[in-house]
Amino acid sequence: MSAAWVRLGRVESTVRVWRAGRVVDPHSVIGGLRKGPGDPAYVFDAARRTVWRATRTPEGAVLLRLTPRGAEVEAEAWGPGSAWALDGVPELLGDADSWEGFEPLPAHRALVDAARRFPHVRVPRTRAVFEAMAAAGIEQVVTGKEAFRGWRSLLQEYGEPAPGPGGPAGRPMKVPPAPEEWRLIPSWQWLRAGVEGRRSRVVVTAATRARALERTLELTDSAEIERRLRSLPGVGVWTAAEVRQRAHGDADAFSFADYHVSRNVSYALIGEELDDDGCAELIEPYRGHRFRVQRLLELAGITHPRYGPRKSLPTHTPGATHRLR
Repeated sequence: MSAAWVRLGRVESTVRVWRAGRVVDPHSVIGGLRKGPGDPAYVFDAARRTVWRATRTPEGAVLLRLTPRGAEVEAEAWGPGSAWALDGVPELLGDADSWEGFEPLPAHRALVDAARRFPHVRVPRTRAVFEAMAAAGIEQVVTGKEAFRGWRSLLQEYGEPAPGPGGPAGRPMKVPPAPEEWRLIPSWQWLRAGVEGRRSRVVVTAATRARALERTLELTDSAEIERRLRSLPGVGVWTAAEVRQRAHGDADAFSFADYHVSRNVSYALIGEELDDDGCAELIEPYRGHRFRVQRLLELAGITHPRYGPRKSLPTHTPGATHRLR
C-alpha cells in the first residue's frame, strides 16, 4: 500500500491504495456490517460504489472511506485510529479469506449461479469483536427493522461524532460507543430505543469482558472461538456466528437459529424449506464454507416464499421463553 497526506480544508487524512490483484467491490464484501439504510456508522454511496465506515479501534475512533478502482481500492482515513484501520483494509475486504475447497454442487443451480455472479466476494475480518457483539446482541430475536431502529437510536444518542469530515456531505456519522460507554446507558434509554432488558444485558455483559472478547482474535480454532463467545450469558449459536462472520472472518459461521436463514438457504438449493437440522444436513458438503453459501445466496436475493404480513417474533418480550440465540 502506498501512503500520502491529503489536506481537506483544515482536516488531514491519510490515504493508501491497496492493490488487491482482483476486482474488489467494498460494499459487496462488507455490506453485511450495515444496520439498515439509516445506520449512523455506515454509509454507502451507490453512485460511486464508495463505503464510509465509522468504527472504534484500539488506537481510537476512525472514519474510513473505501473507493473501488477495479483491482485497487483507495482507502482514506481520519482520526487517531487511522493507521490501525488502514493496516487492516486488506483483511477487512477479505484478503485473508480463500475459496479453496469450495465447489458448488451441480445440483445446486442457484449456488452455482451465485458463485458465478459474485466470484470476487470474500468474507471480511473487522478485528472488532466487541463492536460485532454489541450489534448482534441488539439484533437478537427481533425483526431487522426493530434491530436497526434500536442501533440507530443508541448511536445517535451515545455515539461519538466521526472524525474528519464526519461523513459524506449532509450525512453526519457516529462512531459506536466504547465498551465503558455502553455500560453507562440508563435502562430507560435502552427501552426508549426499543431494546428490552434481555438484549441490553447481553451488550452490557459483553462490555464488561471486552478485552477478553478481543483476545479471541488470537485464536485459530473456530470451535474454541465459539466456545469462548458462548461462555457469555445470553450468547447462543446465532449470536456467536454473527460475531465470527464479522470480526473473525469465519467462512463457516452459518447463522443457525435464525428465523429465516435455514429456510432461505434450503429453498434456494432444493426448492424446499427446511428447519435448522434439515438445512445442516443439506449444507454439510460445504463444511468450512457454510457461511459463504449463506452469503452468496443472500447476495443473489433468493428467499423462501412469505405468506402474510411481516411481524415481530413474540419471543423477545419480557418473561418469554425461547431458544438461546
